[in-house]
Amino acid sequence: MKEFRYRADSEQATDHWGQLLAETLPPGIVVALIGTLGAGKTRLVQSIGAALGVPHGQITSPTFVLVNEYQGRVPIYHFDAYRLRDEDEFLALGPEEYFDAGGLTFIEWADRVAQCLPPDYLEIRIQVLGPKVREFVATTSTASLEPLVEEISRRCSAHDSPPQATE
Repeated sequence: MKEFRYRADSEQATDHWGQLLAETLPPGIVVALIGTLGAGKTRLVQSIGAALGVPHGQITSPTFVLVNEYQGRVPIYHFDAYRLRDEDEFLALGPEEYFDAGGLTFIEWADRVAQCLPPDYLEIRIQVLGPKVREFVATTSTASLEPLVEEISRRCSAHDSPPQATE
């Protein structure tokens, strides 16, 4: 599968990455976010939301409510699977309805509910490289989404970001 790496050396760089994703992600996409505690999963969703017109401070971690909905130019559905006991508990939230609702669906800790994800989704792994340094690795679940990763790479190149696309 195609992969794209984006290195953010600051929170402003993460905001830049979120802006590019907001411009690129198609309505209806499911984004599986994977990373350790404090890696920046919620921060990335906040950056995307801000770029889509969600008021600053409105997007918070859904850890205790499990799913939040936000209205911007495109609806955002934000799940957190961290506190779920199992995949059945995730399915009880009705994720399929959100997947089919035409918004952007973000699932933090998606690796905990991997069997519940739709066949086509974008995975973004966040690796902590330093106190403010993150590497975002975007990978497709299927070949049909490879053009999306290529478009993300193209947009990052056009905005003077150091893209690293690999096969």
